[in-house]
Amino acid sequence: MGHSARLAITFTLSRPVLQMSKSPTQTPLTSTRAETSPPKVGFVSLGCPKNLVDSERILTQLRLEGYQIVPNYDDADVVVVNTCGFIDSAKQESLNAIGEALNENGRVIVTGCMGIEAQQIREAHPGVLSVTGPHAYEEVVGAVHEYVPIAPRHDPFIDLVPPQGIKLTPRHYAYLKISEGCNHRCTFCIIPSMRGDLVSRPIGSVMDEAEQLVKAGVRELLVISQDTSAYGVDVKYRTGFWNGRPVKTRMLDLCEALGELGVWVRLHYVYPYPHVDNVIPLMAEGKILPYLDIPLQHASPRILQLMKRPAHQEKTLERIRRWREICSDLTLRSTFVVGFPGETEEDFQLLLDWLDEAQLDRVGCFKYSPVEGAAANALPDHVPEEVKEERWQRFMERQQAISAARLQQKIGTQIEVLIDEVDEEGAIGRSWADAPEIDGRVYLDGITGLKPGDALVATVTDADEYDLWAEPSGG
Repeated sequence: MGHSARLAITFTLSRPVLQMSKSPTQTPLTSTRAETSPPKVGFVSLGCPKNLVDSERILTQLRLEGYQIVPNYDDADVVVVNTCGFIDSAKQESLNAIGEALNENGRVIVTGCMGIEAQQIREAHPGVLSVTGPHAYEEVVGAVHEYVPIAPRHDPFIDLVPPQGIKLTPRHYAYLKISEGCNHRCTFCIIPSMRGDLVSRPIGSVMDEAEQLVKAGVRELLVISQDTSAYGVDVKYRTGFWNGRPVKTRMLDLCEALGELGVWVRLHYVYPYPHVDNVIPLMAEGKILPYLDIPLQHASPRILQLMKRPAHQEKTLERIRRWREICSDLTLRSTFVVGFPGETEEDFQLLLDWLDEAQLDRVGCFKYSPVEGAAANALPDHVPEEVKEERWQRFMERQQAISAARLQQKIGTQIEVLIDEVDEEGAIGRSWADAPEIDGRVYLDGITGLKPGDALVATVTDADEYDLWAEPSGG
């Protein structure tokens, strides 16, 4: 009741959304806050895991400076909204979130990817206090300082922040962002114009953060960036140092180092460059999870060329076969776009045939949506909405059949399960083949004596198109 509502995290496909709760009664913001009470900041984080990491960084800095982070609008002296601006629906969601924060609180600072369109935001919501673009950490914190300055009484030795910083994920897993920006110029994407070209973090800094997270109880590290395979390209794979030893700023070296930490290490957003082949043996040896998230987007060479993506899917199929020969447990996840401008029925059928041959484990599919500023908008032969919808349905039906068949093969096998939730009905977890919130789940019905972050070996008893059911293995 009252102000007891908590922050709730919901996800739509691969776009996490952190939402502030409304309390049942709303009171206007006043200036009666006691002088000794530190200012309180509410936070709404929209978008992908990369945006979530940006939010965590801002929150950590604010907490270090003594600000309180609160879960509802009423208690907040100011609300920060970290926006997403990737596609039109995400922009509208961001505008709606800003509007809600203004209605419920009245004092709103806007940042994130949609912040590059400050004029559009201010036209829709002229009452916002400040607008900044993506990863503008100092500017956001500066705006908070300006509108809710903190008293100098904060004692950092008393109000401690954990070494791993403030995290918005559950305690047992965390996203580890290794770079910003992207060097690709895909015609459907405006991320480089929002976040710039690739900038790799120093490998020593990445490893120090990973080590702190593990010491804090994290059991799964999810490596993210716009292009994980390109890590270190911008600095020519410069040698850095971790724990006093030299380590190159390179994907393989990073994976080898992370593999020493004794936790699950999961790779996301991996473009299939040739050097990715060198990481597969590490998976076969159990040093990192046998899981690759590769955003392939399509299979038709002609459509891939229009997208300005690598267009050699025959070679990708060959490499997938070779990867599975090296690591038979390899799980492959990918995302695809149907209805891209110029896509014919022949192109789409080629995609379906490719899916049959590739036998990917986890697949997401999007209907093409124009993004303001994207080069694809100028392409001819845009696909009608009803055709996009029909192709999306056919795609999902085809992939569901593939996923269901692959999961049926797991019945009777033993898997390691990391627990995410426990309630009166049982425990819900994930196998190493499942990334949080975007892949499947493992249900252990009736098993209530566990807690989030626990791990156990279980035997699979049933499966559907996406999820598994299991029971703890004996012994």
